[in-house]
Amino acid sequence: MKKTIIYIGLIIGAIIVLFPFFWMISIALKPAEEVFDISLIPNNPTLKNLKDVLLKYNFIRYFGNSILVATLSATVSTFFASMAAYAFAKKEFWGRKPIFTLLLSSMMVPGLMFMVPQFALVFQIGEIQFLGIGSFLKMFQLMGIDTYGAMIVPHMANVFGLFMMYQFLRSVPDSLIESANIDGASEWGVFWRIVVPLSLPVIATLFLLSFQFHWANFLWQLIVVGSEELYTVPVGLAMFKNAHEELWNLKMAASCISIVPIAALFFFAQRFFIEGVTQGAIKE
Repeated sequence: MKKTIIYIGLIIGAIIVLFPFFWMISIALKPAEEVFDISLIPNNPTLKNLKDVLLKYNFIRYFGNSILVATLSATVSTFFASMAAYAFAKKEFWGRKPIFTLLLSSMMVPGLMFMVPQFALVFQIGEIQFLGIGSFLKMFQLMGIDTYGAMIVPHMANVFGLFMMYQFLRSVPDSLIESANIDGASEWGVFWRIVVPLSLPVIATLFLLSFQFHWANFLWQLIVVGSEELYTVPVGLAMFKNAHEELWNLKMAASCISIVPIAALFFFAQRFFIEGVTQGAIKE
């Protein structure tokens, strides 16, 4: 009886949580004249809204920009966090504990506090006149306001990812690394052939969380990007909503498109994600 009550409560909770998503999908599939029809299932379902959003309103470009920015940012930040965590967890060097403590303390500072100095750095690097460095960086979209680099480079360092990987790597037996060193493996060989395979569930979890963050990073992308061809999905969606207040079916279609990559990524990587967040320790 107790389990039945728990399951009923979970089902009710799931319905409450998922209902807005079903309603969003329902409106996205309705023609304009049925938008305010309260029925959950469209009478005349159509994919025209999705097609118009992608092609007519340039969301296919926004979608591609978001995929590029989120994938590169998540990949690079996960890679750097993994290498840094390996150094802090398994190597002895001067100042290791104070440096690690200082990095962790930065997590207590609200992210908004970093935006002004980050923006200033991005702007100033893009304006460097010496040897035409600023123009070169802007030409290849590497750095400067209104470039892909401005959306990617400032978020390559991820202290949360460093802490997450550090907590896991502490549990990796030192004997594995010592055995590899005795066999003549280089530091890169130890990291790539031992640390990475053992950490794969945690790495996948960190990548998924980083991808989700960068996919939804609306405010920073809005600040550093001004041209429409560089809009990402969150920025494009906000601009679209402001410009088309009455087109609810198109706004819901655009919202549906915005959640597809996150849902697909979690669906295919959920095994790694669950393993990563429940990873306890590796016993020697």
